[in-house]
Amino acid sequence: MQTNYYFLRQLSKRLEEELVGLVFAECFSQEKDELVLGFCTDGKQWRKKRDFYIKAVLHPDFACLNFPDDFRRAGRNSVDLFKEINGLRVERIQQFFNERAFALHFENNFTLLFKMYGNRSNIVLFEGDEVLDLFHNKLVVDNNLSLQTLDRPIDQSFEAFVAANGQLNVLFPTFGKEIVKLIQGKIKALEQPTLEQQWAIVQEILNQLEASQFYIKTIDYQPVLSMVQEGGELVKTLTDPILASNELYYSFAKINVFDKEKGQSIRHLQKQISRTQTYIDKSYTQLSSLEEDVKHEEIANIIMANLHAIPERTEVIELYDFYRDKPIKVRLKPDLTPQKNAENYYRKAKNEKIEIQKLMENIEAKEALMQELQGHISKVEAIESLRELRKYIKNNVIEQTDKQVLTVQDLFKYVNYQGWEILIGKNSRNNDLLTQRYARKEDLWLHARDVSGSHVVIRRQAGKKFPVNVIEKAAGIAAYYSKRRNDTLCPVIVTPKKYVRKTKDLIEGQVIVDKEEVVLIEPSL
Repeated sequence: MQTNYYFLRQLSKRLEEELVGLVFAECFSQEKDELVLGFCTDGKQWRKKRDFYIKAVLHPDFACLNFPDDFRRAGRNSVDLFKEINGLRVERIQQFFNERAFALHFENNFTLLFKMYGNRSNIVLFEGDEVLDLFHNKLVVDNNLSLQTLDRPIDQSFEAFVAANGQLNVLFPTFGKEIVKLIQGKIKALEQPTLEQQWAIVQEILNQLEASQFYIKTIDYQPVLSMVQEGGELVKTLTDPILASNELYYSFAKINVFDKEKGQSIRHLQKQISRTQTYIDKSYTQLSSLEEDVKHEEIANIIMANLHAIPERTEVIELYDFYRDKPIKVRLKPDLTPQKNAENYYRKAKNEKIEIQKLMENIEAKEALMQELQGHISKVEAIESLRELRKYIKNNVIEQTDKQVLTVQDLFKYVNYQGWEILIGKNSRNNDLLTQRYARKEDLWLHARDVSGSHVVIRRQAGKKFPVNVIEKAAGIAAYYSKRRNDTLCPVIVTPKKYVRKTKDLIEGQVIVDKEEVVLIEPSL
């Protein structure tokens, strides 16, 4: 939580006691992603030792502020930064409302912004409201920052909580994952909690966040700074945010290689377990929906039992449902006879069974993977040497679990229609990924003609032809996810993927189609 808004709010208040009135003496970097700022009383700039140091550690995987008593600058490989504010006095410190950022305001309208956004953390120098310089120049979007827009006043009253139906992210977007998970766990422990009860839990946690209690804990062999008592193994409790930040930094620096790699492996496995569980939950929901809906076979039987009562060219008709002893509305294709419509529903019923079978097979495979991942965690936790750990990771390909768990459902929009898999690109880069890496040459490729839009792929099934109704479904999707979404009819290219190619001169998402058929279809999902 060292970059959490509630911690930074207390830290910036504490820094105001230390820094206001001091002058900016120096700023340099001698390690990648690390910056040291020195402050002293006016007239003492000649001294090598500063009165106050801030060491900003802004690594992609770890960002925190450290406040050493002394710092020895290296004689070489050291670069001076933010020279424009050398010798200027700190006038005040501003913590931005509901934002993980605070600013040091100097004389002559200069401001140094500490933007603590996790792996996008940066330090930005302003003159007025104009960005002068960045510590991390690679974060080019920070050139567009404005100090005037960083404050985020939010109504966090009970009335606003009720209006948001208890959604934490609406009122408290700065809570962070740890706090949200803790609150949600407490709410789930109650039986049918009311909004009043949920609000009481939120207030209980807010009281902890307002208190000057900081906990250094160990979670998955890694030190963490927390402002709540629950969770992890407690190492130390502190009441000064500067000392708490220092303790976290020194604890992190002291982690040995074995604990670091062990912790990374366990967190990696836990992430895969979470993803796999999400996939299983979604699959069970889809399975439940299929089982609860009126079966296509039942609709076909109802049509066959009422052939004599169905007029020609009927699109929708109400028939007696003898399965449930009540009327049911049945959709028909007006250009087909009632008997042919029944045959269509029988064919859909067959595909429905295939879809259910595939879902059950996928769930079974993912549940087996869950057990395997949990077994890996138990074995990794029991390992006591670095050599044994690395051997186990290599032999069990743990670091490649991401590739095994990351499915097409994770990468692309996904539709399973009558047992056929339809994959849809999310954007230009994702379109290239779908067409160039995941689509097989005999898959069917679709795209709205002459306009930008999603690439759509129907996965081929061995020994089967692509059904017309499946092609129409995918074509409707391709039309919907294109610039022609609002047209009455949209021309859609349909071709085997082997006729789609990309040359080096084409931008993301662009391809060349060597052979195509075009169908006119209404955009729909």
